[in-house]
Amino acid sequence: MNMLKPKDIQVTDGFWKSRIDVLINTIVPYQWATLNNQTEGVSSSAIENFRIAAGESEGNHEGPIFQDSDVAKWMEAAAYSLQQQPNAELEQTIDELVRLIGKAQQDDGYFHTFFTTEGAGRRWGDMTDGHEMYCAGHLIEAAAAYFDATGKREFMEIMERYVHLVEREFGPEANRSYGGHPEIEIALYRLAEAAGDSRYCDLADYFVNIRGSVENFHKSIPAVEGMTPRTRWFESDYYLAHKPVREMNEVEGHAVRATYLYAAMADQYSRTGEPALGYTLRTLWENLESRRVYITGGLGSQSCGERFTLDYDLPAERGYTETCASIGLLFWAWRMTLAETDSRYADMAERALYNGALAGISLDGKGYFYVNPLEVTPRLAHYREDLTHIETHRLPWFGCACCPTNIARLLGSVAQYAYSYDSAAIFVHQYIPSKTEIPIEHSRIGFELQTGYPWDGAVRIQLSLDADCRFTLHLRIPAWCDPYQEHNHRDPNVGRGLYSLTVNGQECQSLSTRKGCISLERCWRQGDIIELNMRMEAHLIRANTKVSEQAGKVAIAYGPLIYCVEEIDNGAELQELIIDSKAKIETCPQNIALGIHGVVLRLGGYRERSTDAALYSAHNRIDREVVSIIAVPYFQWGNRDQNGEMRVWLRQE
Repeated sequence: MNMLKPKDIQVTDGFWKSRIDVLINTIVPYQWATLNNQTEGVSSSAIENFRIAAGESEGNHEGPIFQDSDVAKWMEAAAYSLQQQPNAELEQTIDELVRLIGKAQQDDGYFHTFFTTEGAGRRWGDMTDGHEMYCAGHLIEAAAAYFDATGKREFMEIMERYVHLVEREFGPEANRSYGGHPEIEIALYRLAEAAGDSRYCDLADYFVNIRGSVENFHKSIPAVEGMTPRTRWFESDYYLAHKPVREMNEVEGHAVRATYLYAAMADQYSRTGEPALGYTLRTLWENLESRRVYITGGLGSQSCGERFTLDYDLPAERGYTETCASIGLLFWAWRMTLAETDSRYADMAERALYNGALAGISLDGKGYFYVNPLEVTPRLAHYREDLTHIETHRLPWFGCACCPTNIARLLGSVAQYAYSYDSAAIFVHQYIPSKTEIPIEHSRIGFELQTGYPWDGAVRIQLSLDADCRFTLHLRIPAWCDPYQEHNHRDPNVGRGLYSLTVNGQECQSLSTRKGCISLERCWRQGDIIELNMRMEAHLIRANTKVSEQAGKVAIAYGPLIYCVEEIDNGAELQELIIDSKAKIETCPQNIALGIHGVVLRLGGYRERSTDAALYSAHNRIDREVVSIIAVPYFQWGNRDQNGEMRVWLRQE
């Protein structure tokens, strides 16, 4: 299955256009200033490290050992910005960074600012946490994106020289080891496509295939003392180095490392079609989808190690759910979509995109969450040791700033997740207002999609063709559109009345879905219009009873969005609220009065308060008050001035 690049798709309107405008006008310049230590109250010397490594400034390397990756992800985001809106000054800024990288690059191709300036003689000494291959991977991805944006090859050629060194040092002939944090693997697959050189795919395959085969991999000598504690939470499974990839059957370890590795495995599977690898990926996916993912698409139940724990262990308050992990889940889900075109993967990508990932950045682009719990009580978070990882308000930056730059590059590239195609079919996976051209055999199909998604479920597609062309158009019917059916076992005829489809005003009868998609095969003509209307209603979702903390509770959903309640709308002590599951849920579009840009939900319910002062009592009297409960999209929480409570899961009766 083929994909379009962000540069091939113009996002035209609506939800994602507004986010991309914020990226171009605010996020990219704000993050550049921050990486240069020019943002008040924020310290990041990431760019200065590049100048020091290039010999154009004096001083010591500052910040995390892997801080090069922050610059790389910013460069990738900036490249996507250029693809949507050319900017000569921004392009010149990137060119200057490329010049610094080229000047700092050592004669054999090596580049890493820490090991060049502080750790001379120790390069490749810590394969677990040295992050050399990880940083290289992000720089490779930035170079590919910049090449797509400008056609300039210098950055990519710099990184190719580095990759040739990596191959000499760690390729099949060297047979030494692999990077402790997967990333270079997905970058190499991408470089192979950009540079037109399949050797990079072979090296990526090699790194995936040997993972788990190096004895005592996790016992490297640390490059930075105390960087990773040597406890039971940081053994080889933390690095996804505990067994060969084809023997893996549960999602384990550090959540970001895991999803980046699974994404690389999916890249290899798409390329080779190897049955054993496909079986492993489906097994891992089933384990995640049915036991180890939050309703928001968040991953990682434990702060220690930022990692997965056990099946059904999904604590709302203590969960880690790092922004980067949701982004990694999206990467994996997208590659599985390309490999198998089953909409279960696009459904998960949508969940992670609109909830777990997007929650990591404020509406104005200048505030961030590193972790995204599903319940926050500020007074507890500020006191309890097991909640020290929780921020109760958005911050302008972090000492470890992997998430801000990661969400920036995601926003810039979001359009690429909308479509895929082959010689006889077009697939619409995500409903993003956009214009593009899609090649089908010897034709190029002009494709314009209009929608108010995710606030409403009406989608209009208009085709432009030079000549009649027969192909199949596949439209995903999201799992939320049929919330009362198990997605994996949908009756293909269930859903009638939940959505409708017309072509040129004529309703299509006998609609059915296969793997979550409606398929329309016909000879398409110039100006054909397809209109899909999905009935978008708020509904309540219950967790499996094995998720102990959520037993007896419900979450609120509207289309692809998960909702939450905030103290600013409902008062403190949110645990006292009870949803009346029989009451109608009202939608309040564009409730700007609450500072919410989109749909606000109003639910009927109650507030219960103890009237006795006793902590425990056989006759503890409860006062019940009828209330309206206001719910807002989870990704928007924390965007207003109050530093208050928040909850996704509520009691119901």
